[in-house]
Amino acid sequence: MVKKIGKIVGIVLLIFLAILIAIPLILESKIDAIVQNYADENLNAKVSFDDISLSLLSSFPKANVTIDNLNITTLAPFEDETLLTAKQIAFDMPLGELLKNADEEPLVINTILAEEFLLTLKTNEAGVTNYDIVKSDESEQASESSNSNFKFDIKDYRILNSAFTYIDETSNTDIYITKLNHNGEGIFSESISELKTNTEANISLSVDSTSYLKNNNLKLDALIDLNLLENIYTFKDNKGYINQLPLEFDGFVKLLEEGQELDISFKNPESSFKDFLAVIPEAYAKSLDQVETTGDFKVNGTVKGIISDTTIPRLDINMSSDNASFKYPDLPKRVDDIDIDVSVKNTTGIADDTYVDINTLNFRIDQDVFKSEAHIKNITDNAKVNANIDGTLNLGNITKAYPIELDNELSGILKGKLNTNFDMKAIETNAFERIKNDGTITVTDFIFSSEDIVNPIHIKQADLTFKPGVATLNSFDAISGDSDFKATGTIQNLLGFLLSDNTLQGRFDLISDHFTVADFMVESEESDSSNKTTSDEESLKIPDFLECTINAKAKEVVYDNLTLKNLNGQLIIKDQNANLKNMTADIFKGQIIISGNVNTKPKTPEFDMDLGMNEFDIAQSFEDLKLLKSLAPIANVMQGKLNSSITLKGLLDQNFSPDLASITGSALAELLTSKINGDQSEVLKQLGAQLNFIDLNKLDLKDLKTRLSFENGNVSVSPFTVTYEDIPIDISGTHSFQNSMNYNAVFNVPAKYLGGEVNRLIGQINDEDVNKISIPVTATIGGTFSSPKINTDLSSSVSNLTQQLVEIQKQKLVNTGKDKVKGLLDNVLGNNKSKDSTKTNSNTTTNTVKSVLGDLLKGKKKKTDSTKKN
Repeated sequence: MVKKIGKIVGIVLLIFLAILIAIPLILESKIDAIVQNYADENLNAKVSFDDISLSLLSSFPKANVTIDNLNITTLAPFEDETLLTAKQIAFDMPLGELLKNADEEPLVINTILAEEFLLTLKTNEAGVTNYDIVKSDESEQASESSNSNFKFDIKDYRILNSAFTYIDETSNTDIYITKLNHNGEGIFSESISELKTNTEANISLSVDSTSYLKNNNLKLDALIDLNLLENIYTFKDNKGYINQLPLEFDGFVKLLEEGQELDISFKNPESSFKDFLAVIPEAYAKSLDQVETTGDFKVNGTVKGIISDTTIPRLDINMSSDNASFKYPDLPKRVDDIDIDVSVKNTTGIADDTYVDINTLNFRIDQDVFKSEAHIKNITDNAKVNANIDGTLNLGNITKAYPIELDNELSGILKGKLNTNFDMKAIETNAFERIKNDGTITVTDFIFSSEDIVNPIHIKQADLTFKPGVATLNSFDAISGDSDFKATGTIQNLLGFLLSDNTLQGRFDLISDHFTVADFMVESEESDSSNKTTSDEESLKIPDFLECTINAKAKEVVYDNLTLKNLNGQLIIKDQNANLKNMTADIFKGQIIISGNVNTKPKTPEFDMDLGMNEFDIAQSFEDLKLLKSLAPIANVMQGKLNSSITLKGLLDQNFSPDLASITGSALAELLTSKINGDQSEVLKQLGAQLNFIDLNKLDLKDLKTRLSFENGNVSVSPFTVTYEDIPIDISGTHSFQNSMNYNAVFNVPAKYLGGEVNRLIGQINDEDVNKISIPVTATIGGTFSSPKINTDLSSSVSNLTQQLVEIQKQKLVNTGKDKVKGLLDNVLGNNKSKDSTKTNSNTTTNTVKSVLGDLLKGKKKKTDSTKKN
């Protein structure tokens, strides 16, 4: 690592060299153009800067050279990625150095300042690095030039507000150093000298996705002997801090052709247990000034060996504490009887041979004693863990004894005696045969809240028995929100869920007296979680950590505004998807059967359902169930029982109810018994007012069957027939979920209902067939169900019938042949069906009328002529 950083420093110095070479030529050309050309010729990278300035007055008697906003970006395979940026790099030198010939005489630089210096080193999976940017042979030449032409006599150098990132994809190692401030002074012109430095930074380190340091604060005041001939750097008088833990260092670092050789030992100069608390990041440990501690804490170790591509130094690091305690001044609880014995060792120099032994980690809070141990091997590849826990832990006491701020509410009594043996890849891949657990855990009054659930879960009692590969839930009694539930079952990967963000897999038998579905939904990731309820803009989600089969029985289930009784069925949850199989429940004084699927993984949840409804109470179901109300709004006037089967799919809205504009499907409805209250419907009231001969409350709807289909927010009703006494009514049409209507109702009305004039004519004709006369009266129904617009052709139909009856009466008065009268009757009764027959009948009627008129006219004419003759 040191060698890689040194190589980058060499590259930066190469740019400085170009600047210094250009200084004597400043009168002949612009310095920035010279530097740019020099960088283009020697680097496989893009170099840019805002300005390079030379000042002779502000730093007199020295010269000051400043580069503003330096930026170096890389080429393929790291196309246009930033290698280095610096807000400003400045250095001072004696004024006389400007007139030297850099090819013949060494140059002296006194002071260097780098502000907001950001360096990113990367190695991709193929082993290619982003910092190998010097063109062939130039790196060596630059090194030789820097050794021969640069004489560092540094009085002051500073790196301010800077950062360093190292990403090695070959070893899956990430190092992030932020808030880096470093200054020092030394003499680099001699082969043996010393460097005095002061450094402070925050560091994060992870290897193979395991975090070893997370934004830990490091400080180091060091006096280092420099042996530049042999590249050996020896710690002389050094004191560092990890967070607030003081450490003293001895030893040396030697740069090799391939890697570095380390021989370093360290220890904490004090032995107070407060030193242990100091290891914890200050954000979690808070101020240690007033903390009361007893007992000791010792940490020491050695790091000795070679860092290379294949080896690491041998490690022997130990931490121990005996009979210690601590108490924070503002917290009510004290932690006593703390025993710690931890070691990190590597005896071979092979990274995979590193192991951690937590031989003892015991403590007591009040009367609750907790004991544990763990042994971890192969930590750089696939960590193998063997751990034991034995004791009692009151989870609520954690925040009462230690100043940690938990994101989620946590309380309850945990009692356990458990041995676990697993490797991390088995956890990640659910290789249950390699996860061996043995023991028991009991949880009492456990309360847990999270963004993954709407309401906190209160587990009154839970008993788990662990055997290799499976955890058996012997009992589970909990409440959440308004819901209560008890369960037994099996859990396959509890450790994977707890340690590796895996799904919680299992099979459960669940019973409940009252269960509210919304209590177990979560808010959409697109919304701001409040851990309570969802706003109108948010949608509910099935938790993505659940993968289980639930055989459920519940006395009462509340879903939206519906209450289901005696629910029984199976629910399969996986990948934010819920599959319902033969779910039955009592509702609306009948029974519902549900099979189908709800998928909440998309941004807008989807559903696909088959619903069976047996003997539903019509009035109640159509009032409370929005879907039924939208399918048949007029059904709210009916009283009786309904059987129906509905197939539908579509989207769910924010309240987890069907978005009516999105659904498609079909329905078959059968009325078992029904009465009508027409006064509750504007449609029936207006229709009854226009057809005063009919009482719509007396419609016979028994055994009525009809089919519906719906798509794009519209419902189509297949033609069906209902009867009022001796009047059949044919109904068909469509309506929208917004209640706009387009219906036709054809009433086949017997003539006896059509008024006194029609009945008088029928009586005068006195023909048995005439008594069978009925006419179709069509009602066109538009508008909405609350504000309908109804038109009928009753008046025109009665007028047409009256005219035809008058013709028949005339025919009989003039003794027209029976065939002609029968033709007229057939026309009125509708007995002539075909097109030709209709045409003939029409002609016959016309001719008959003409004949009657002709006979009348002839009779009058003869009478006139007779008068004349006389």
